[in-house]
Amino acid sequence: MAEKANGYQFTNTNKWETRQLVTMALLCAIGVLLSFIEFPLLPGVTWLKYDASAMPAMVCGFAYGPAAGLSVGIIGAVIHGIMLGDFSGAVMNIIVVTGYILPAALVYKKVHNFKGAIVGLVISSVCATLAAILGNLIITPAWLGVPMDAVIAMIIPILTPFNLLKALLNSVLTLIVYKSISNLITPKKKQIKGK
Repeated sequence: MAEKANGYQFTNTNKWETRQLVTMALLCAIGVLLSFIEFPLLPGVTWLKYDASAMPAMVCGFAYGPAAGLSVGIIGAVIHGIMLGDFSGAVMNIIVVTGYILPAALVYKKVHNFKGAIVGLVISSVCATLAAILGNLIITPAWLGVPMDAVIAMIIPILTPFNLLKALLNSVLTLIVYKSISNLITPKKKQIKGK
């Protein structure tokens, strides 16, 4: 949007509009709140807990693009880590949220329909699972002192099913929530019929 003042024309070069920034801040706050609502998914594996904190970031990624979604996800992970004093957990969350948000938001940006959302979320679920395994192989031995052999032994029976299930739940929630609120948070000119 260009405005004239004192004979000069000024152009707003901000990539994100005020309404979008406010919506992103709200989604970030919701993500932080959801990060404290945790429960285990696999029987006997109580130390791995699910929370829906990635869902608001993915909704943001679908609405405003990959950079916005990543911003919400990473800021939420950092805030949660600071509040709990958990540096290694924050780094792990950043790795996983990047693997989860980026692929789906990029695919949905190119194929802006329900099929694009599904394909993107499937790819993201696989990428997030691989990112979680990689993160566990690096962070768990280095910061938590768990032997590498023990981490490797958990990949197939514990880490893979947990992270796939976590990504699946976040993806289903994203589809439900985004469909419900997309017309509220996306500007009219960018809305797509039949989403």
